[in-house]
Amino acid sequence: MAIAVNLFGKKTVTDASQSFTFSRRAFFLGAAQVTVGGLLVGRMGWIAIAENEKYQLLSESNRVNLTITPPRRGWIVDRRGLPLASNRTNFRVDLIPDRLQNRPKVIAELTDLLKLDPNTVDRIGEDLDKAAGFQPVQVADDLSYEQYAAVSVRLSELPGVAPAQGFSRHYPAGPAVGHLLGYVGAASAEDYRKTKDPLLITPGFKLGKQGLEQSLDTLLTGKPGARRVEVTARGRVVRDLTTRPDTPGRTIKLTIDAGLQEFAGRRLGTQSGAVVIVDCLTGDILASTSMPSFDPNSFSDGISHLEWEMLSKDDHVPLRNKTLAGLYPPGSTVKPMIALSFLEAGLSPDDTVTCTGALRVGNRLFHCHSRRGHGRVNMHRAIEQSCNIYFYYFAQKIGMDAIAAMARRLGLGQRFDLPFPSQSYGTVPDPAWKKRKYQQDWQTYDTVNATIGQGYMLVNPTQMAVMAARLATGMDLQPHLLMDGKKHEGQPLGIGLDHLTVIRNAMKDVVNGGGTGRAARLPVPNILLAGKTGTAQVGAVSARGMRSASLPYKRRDHALFQGFAPHDNPRYAIACIVEHGGHLDRNQDAPMISGDCITYLYDPAKAMEKLTNLEGSWGGTPQQRLERQLNEFRVARGLAAAAPILEAATGNGNASDPAANASGATGAGQSGPVAGDDLGAEDEASLSIVRPAGQNAVDPE
Repeated sequence: MAIAVNLFGKKTVTDASQSFTFSRRAFFLGAAQVTVGGLLVGRMGWIAIAENEKYQLLSESNRVNLTITPPRRGWIVDRRGLPLASNRTNFRVDLIPDRLQNRPKVIAELTDLLKLDPNTVDRIGEDLDKAAGFQPVQVADDLSYEQYAAVSVRLSELPGVAPAQGFSRHYPAGPAVGHLLGYVGAASAEDYRKTKDPLLITPGFKLGKQGLEQSLDTLLTGKPGARRVEVTARGRVVRDLTTRPDTPGRTIKLTIDAGLQEFAGRRLGTQSGAVVIVDCLTGDILASTSMPSFDPNSFSDGISHLEWEMLSKDDHVPLRNKTLAGLYPPGSTVKPMIALSFLEAGLSPDDTVTCTGALRVGNRLFHCHSRRGHGRVNMHRAIEQSCNIYFYYFAQKIGMDAIAAMARRLGLGQRFDLPFPSQSYGTVPDPAWKKRKYQQDWQTYDTVNATIGQGYMLVNPTQMAVMAARLATGMDLQPHLLMDGKKHEGQPLGIGLDHLTVIRNAMKDVVNGGGTGRAARLPVPNILLAGKTGTAQVGAVSARGMRSASLPYKRRDHALFQGFAPHDNPRYAIACIVEHGGHLDRNQDAPMISGDCITYLYDPAKAMEKLTNLEGSWGGTPQQRLERQLNEFRVARGLAAAAPILEAATGNGNASDPAANASGATGAGQSGPVAGDDLGAEDEASLSIVRPAGQNAVDPE
C-alpha cells in the first residue's frame, strides 16, 4: 500500500509503519533488560562467590563488637616495696568528640551530675578544642558508683559520653615526687599519628609524659586485654563471647626511700630548692626532690589551662627539675675539694697565710666574708671558717689545671647514667676550656673566682651530692636509681687516706666546731655530720652593699650545703640548695634543712615532730599550699574558687611513714635573719666577681 501525502506535505501513518516502529523499540528495550539483568546476576555472583569471605567478616563485625581493655600500668615502688606510683580501681567518664552532638548541653548535664568544679570544666573545654575526633577526652575519674550509675542510665540523652571502669594512677606523696616520677596522660594526636596503635586512642589508656614515667614507659606499659560481645543492630549487648585479660606492666623498684623523699620535699618549706641524698656505700639515691613542684595526680587527671598558667608564671619555677636540670655556682661548698687538690699537688696542711679581710690580685681587691679577717689560718681553719683569702692565695700557686682535674675526679661536670631524658652537666672551667669557648686567655682572677665556686663554675645538686660521697669514701661512686641487684661500690680514686682525713676532720668542725654550718648539727647521740656551707652570688653584690633582704627575689644569693654522716664512718651524703634564699630564714636555710633530713634517717619521729610544727607556720603541706595558691590565682582573675581550701597541716604524713603521726613539740628554732657566720654567708663579701655576659644567670629562663 503506498504512503499517501496530503496537500500540506505531512506524512501519513499507516498500519505497516506503526508495526515496524513498535518492533524496533521492543528489540532495544528487551536488549537493555537483558543487559541489566546480566549485570545484576554477575554482580550477585561476584558478591556471593568471590567476596564471600569479606562480607562474612563485615556481617560478623555488625554482630560482634571487639573492645580493647587498657593494661594496668606497672607500679613504681621504693627500696622497701612501698608504693610511689600505684593504680586504683575507679569509675570514669570520657567524651568521644566524634559522637558529641550538643556539646554545651552535654557538658552542662555532666557538670550537674558529677558536681564538676570550674577548673575541670575549663580543662574539658580546652581538651575538646585540641582533641582529634577519635581521641577520648577525660571528664572525670575516681567516681563513686552512684555517680557512675547516674551517667550510665542517661546515656540515651548524652550522645558522645562513654562511662567505663578502669584504673587511675595514684601518687601517694603528691608534689614531693612530681619531678622524680613525672606523670601520665592521654596520648596526643601526634602520638597516635606516629604509630597508629589503636591502644593509644582507647579510653582510659595513659602513657608516661615526664620523669621516670616517661623514660621507663615501655617497661611500665603492659599488654592490653580484649572483650568480644554479641550486640544487636542498635548496639545493645546480647552476651559475652570471649574475654582476654590484660597483662599488667612490670613493677619497677627504685633505690628511693619513700618516707625520706616525702620528708625532704616537705622540709624545703616554702623555698625553691632541691635535696639529693646518696648512700655512700652503694651509690643508691635515697632522695631526689625538687621543690616547689606540681602535683602529678593533678597532671594525670588532666591539668587545666589556668593551673598550667599559674605554675609556669611562678618565680619559684615549679616546672623545673632542679636536681638535674638546675645549674648553680657551687659557692664555698667546693672548698674541701679545692683543699684536696692542694694536698694532692704537694701543699702541706700546716702551711698558713694571714687573712686581713682582703687580698689584692692585680688591680682588683678580693674580700673575705670576715671584714676584720681571720688572722693566721692553716688548711683546717680555712675550711672550718670558710676563709676566702687562704684559697685565693694558694690557688694562685697551685694553678687551675690541678683544681679542675680534682673537680672532675669528684664528679663535677660529669654526666651520670640515670634514667632521665635530660641532664645539665654544668661547667668545670680551666684555661683550655676558656680558650675553646671564648677565645680568651685564662686570667688570675678567673682562678680566684673558681676557688670560691663562682665565676664560670656551675654544678647541679646531684653532682654536689656525689662530690660529698666521694670526699667521704675516696671511691669513684656512681649514683643510680634502679634496684638492679648489682653492686655499685665504685673503684678507689687513688687519693691518700691521710689527705682525705684532713678534709673530713675540717668538715666535721664546720658543723660541730666553731664553723659556718652549726645550724646543721644533728640532735642524734654519737652521730656527727661533716659538711660545708656555701653562698652563691647571683650578681656582683657584696656584703658591703645591699643585703639579700633588700634585694628583689631573683637577685638574692643562693644558699648551699653539702656533707656526709657519720663523719668517722660515712654512710649518707647530702646536697641541698635553696634558690635565692639569701640566708634570711634559719629554719628554711640549707644547713638546717640538711641536718633535719639526715636526722630523719636516724630518728624519724624526732624529725617529723619538728617538721609538723614548722608546717603549721608555713600554711600546711606542699599539697595544701598548692591548692590554696590555685584558688588565690582563680580569685585574682575574677573566677570562683575551685574547692574549699584545706586547713593548715597538723601532722598529716605519708601513711607509709612510721613517724608521720608523731605527736608532741620540740623547739623548732628561731625564724628570721641571723648572723652570717652561722649560715654560710661566707662568699657574699667577695668583690669583683667576673663573668662573661649571661653567666650571672644561674638558670636561663
